[in-house]
Amino acid sequence: MQRLKHIPVQYFILITIMLLVTSLHAQDPVISDFKTQVERIIAQKPNNYQDLYSLFNKVSNDTLKMQYLSSKSKEAEYLEGESYALNMLGIYYRNSSKYNEAIAFHKQAQELALKANNLELQVISLNMLGVVNRRLDLIRYALDFHKQALDLAETAKNPSLNLKRSIAVSRNSMGNIYLALKQYDLAFIQFNYSLEIERELDNKLGLAINYQNIGYVKESKGLLEDALEDYRTSLDYNNQINSNIGRVICNNSIAVIYIKQGKYKEAQTTLNNALQKALLLSDQYHIIPVYINLGWLQLKQNKFEESEINLKKGLQKSNDLNLVTSKIDAYKYLSELYKLKGDYKKSYEYYTAHVALDQTVTNQRNLQYVNDLIIKYESEKKSNQIKELASENEIVKLRLAQNKRILLLSVFGALLTLGILYVLNRQKSLKSEKQIIMLEQDMLRNQMNPHFIFNTLNSIKLYIINNEKENAVYYLNKFSKLIRKILVASTEKEISLAEEVETMTLYMNIENIRFDNEIKYKIEIDENVNAENIKVPSLILQPFLENALWHGLSSKLKNKEIHVHIEKSKHHAVSIYITDNGIGRVASEKINKQKTLKRKSVGISITKERLDNFSKQFTNDYKLEIIDLYDANNLACGTKVIIEIPTQEIKLRTA
Repeated sequence: MQRLKHIPVQYFILITIMLLVTSLHAQDPVISDFKTQVERIIAQKPNNYQDLYSLFNKVSNDTLKMQYLSSKSKEAEYLEGESYALNMLGIYYRNSSKYNEAIAFHKQAQELALKANNLELQVISLNMLGVVNRRLDLIRYALDFHKQALDLAETAKNPSLNLKRSIAVSRNSMGNIYLALKQYDLAFIQFNYSLEIERELDNKLGLAINYQNIGYVKESKGLLEDALEDYRTSLDYNNQINSNIGRVICNNSIAVIYIKQGKYKEAQTTLNNALQKALLLSDQYHIIPVYINLGWLQLKQNKFEESEINLKKGLQKSNDLNLVTSKIDAYKYLSELYKLKGDYKKSYEYYTAHVALDQTVTNQRNLQYVNDLIIKYESEKKSNQIKELASENEIVKLRLAQNKRILLLSVFGALLTLGILYVLNRQKSLKSEKQIIMLEQDMLRNQMNPHFIFNTLNSIKLYIINNEKENAVYYLNKFSKLIRKILVASTEKEISLAEEVETMTLYMNIENIRFDNEIKYKIEIDENVNAENIKVPSLILQPFLENALWHGLSSKLKNKEIHVHIEKSKHHAVSIYITDNGIGRVASEKINKQKTLKRKSVGISITKERLDNFSKQFTNDYKLEIIDLYDANNLACGTKVIIEIPTQEIKLRTA
């Protein structure tokens, strides 16, 4: 007892507090129940993710409980329990903007899932790694993780409910990556796949996320009103599930549309609402764009002081988390701000930083510069070919004009009448030849469309980014073969039907890459058709196949088919039927009117003129008919094109 006198009073207080806390924890029924639950689960060791989710979902945000579950599972060598707990900890740290810690937890969870041979946990861990890397703008790594997750999930013959959810997450995340790469068509396909799964599962969170992302695609294409409608739909789902993060994201996107539309008052109200909710969150990732967009709005309103404060807040937080995309936006608006304030030195500094960082990200994401060079080269090559054709045309005209003058001088007098008739006939012939040459030039422009070449190279590039070397080489070989055939065919007025079919098959294979290889293309040639001996105008079928793809099938979600049937219905003619099961011409025209950038199709009008010139050497004329198809309920179910081409070369009609 004597020794206790020398112990300071504060030590007694500290010991008392520790004993009290220990006693409280020992008596806390919630903690006690959780420990009992963990012991029971570890004894049973369920390996189904749904069981773990049902048991621990309500406490998944409690880091102490997840650490306890992880520790006890590790002691009992319960791999599934430890993997689940580590993934939940990773999600918590991700939402707290602690990305390095999140990656470490998800990697450890993935290793444990692999060791346990648990497919569901492997897919979830890979998806979570992809999400964290995407937030850090590490596009290549994010795409690799989500692609691995999707490929792994799709190996299951009868996917579970959670695997279906994981497939939806993978599709959505890959869509976001394609969106960052400005591959809007590919992104839209992935978002719609994910949306369909989430609708089947009635997952309102998934529906909210996909409608938000589809809105991004439409906004990027300039369809602001359509994008606004999708953002509001997403906001409605977020309100139903009471998600503050979702409300912040939706209100921020809605405000951006208002700014672009010049509705500054509505944008101010919406951003204030988003900022108020964002400040209650611990996730800085969603606060940063609100500050930056608020600064952008104030810049538009000439509120320079307030704009500078908010833009610098966004920039500072972006630097803290190393969010490259947000820094690019902040640099851009700060450069505009200081330019308006007359501080050109600072404006130049921020502009230089914006350009340097933007170029770095662009090179990492898309190799856009290389693609631009390729397209420029192809465009110049095509222009040179067209110029050469034009020069040859002029030479022919000059030569014929000279012959005409010599002929007129030679036959002037007694043969004056015959000379005049000859000149008139030659002029008519020249006009016809010129028309043919111009049609061939237009046809070449249509086939060598820069957008087709650019998009095809981009699609092949994505196989390279995805490390799918065999697919990249396979489609690159097909693409080069198609370009060679197009260039060769453009120099010939007629080719065999067999060559035309082969070229169109190559064309469909290339275009099908951009539709995620979901289009079923089938061609049938009747036995009584000798395709090698039948001559047709070169590249005559491509405009109809292109129309079927982009006006009939591009807006359809699934079950896309094109069927080509060739038969000899008449003795002196061959009939070609091109049938698609798309949305029909009426619906396609409505969609095209809503687009800011409309696809102009001039290929069919050129084709009609070429068929008309081609048919002049035959007994019969060509026939072209386009039929709208309807099902039993009188709903549009596709389009059929019928082309009848003459085959007997007996010229009975005058040219």
